[in-house]
Amino acid sequence: MTWSERIVERDGVRLSCRDWGGSGPPIVLLHGLAGHAGEWDDLAGALSSRYRVVAFDQRGHGASERLPHEVSRAAYVTDVVAVLEQLNLHRPVLAGQSLGGHTAMLTAAAHPHLVRALVLVEAGPGGPNPNVRAEIGGWLDAWPTPFPSREAAVEFLGGGPVGEGWAAGLVERDGGWRPRFDRDVMVASLAENAQRSFWDEWARLRCPVLAVLGQSGFIPPQESEAMLRQQSGTTAVSVPGTGHDVHLERPDVLRHLFQEFLDEVTLSANEGTLK
Repeated sequence: MTWSERIVERDGVRLSCRDWGGSGPPIVLLHGLAGHAGEWDDLAGALSSRYRVVAFDQRGHGASERLPHEVSRAAYVTDVVAVLEQLNLHRPVLAGQSLGGHTAMLTAAAHPHLVRALVLVEAGPGGPNPNVRAEIGGWLDAWPTPFPSREAAVEFLGGGPVGEGWAAGLVERDGGWRPRFDRDVMVASLAENAQRSFWDEWARLRCPVLAVLGQSGFIPPQESEAMLRQQSGTTAVSVPGTGHDVHLERPDVLRHLFQEFLDEVTLSANEGTLK
């Protein structure tokens, strides 16, 4: 099965969605900072036989609005709500990696009636991290863009499936391969994460949660342990031999974890026990 592009517009911001179709319960997939919806293609294609699957380029990314007027956490959340409403996605499972997982978490906390369950891949309440903007800005500044070839981009961005996943988000233009995002927009999107944590939002969650962590990822053990203490119903899995890009490094494992969790959520909903 292949996807078709659907456009959602909210407050003058254009959001490009990959709609994989399907007639089952809906799933919405959110990529991380500086990422793109295509990172989820393998997983979305595998799940679309049983679920209605949508992934979208978030504001400032990919084929969506490159220079949005606002990049607050609330703006990202309201975009998710607009996608759910305009594409008629009733109580989906929200899944996201990194900042996309953070957005999914905030959406479920602010709009519990809209979300059936959460899958957070290398994401958590985090913060505050006053160095995060400088770190991300420095990382992006180190990209030797434009890359002379796609192969050069793949190698620089990690090689293998990780490099391929990141390079798939580039566009060939003016004799080189360039990011489809603005560096300053990416840095600005982390302003609130630099200033505060989001543990209050985590505590407000009322839906099932699957937290998938990389063995050497960005979520420190003390954070994941605190997440489990505050939300004891959370299922947490660490994937051996992976880092922050679990979804690119071991898509086979992630697909299995998704399917097990989705089966449990669907069964609970059918039995009328899901609150």
